[in-house]
Amino acid sequence: MSEEITISSRNFESEVLKSPIPVLLDFWAEWCGPCKMIAPVVEEMATAYSGKLKVGKVNVDEEGDLAAEYGILSIPTLLVFKDGKLVRQQVGAVARPAIEALFKELV
Repeated sequence: MSEEITISSRNFESEVLKSPIPVLLDFWAEWCGPCKMIAPVVEEMATAYSGKLKVGKVNVDEEGDLAAEYGILSIPTLLVFKDGKLVRQQVGAVARPAIEALFKELV
């Protein structure tokens, strides 16, 4: 069983940019209601796609530099990276099918 990884500026390059598999990043905050709504679905993705997709969480309150670097203005925001490049983005709370559609063809 895989689990989500906490992503910070310290491990961003190794865990995201140099990842051999696609990465789904969830930019969130503890006080964000919509973030809490999609959190269980994002967690399910980590388990369902274990070995094919890496799932990371970025707390925007703790990692403001990363959020700024990727233009995160609203949360939740989901970013998908493949081969070190940002390839997809989804802003706002969406249902499981929309989250899966972000990366399904990449895994």
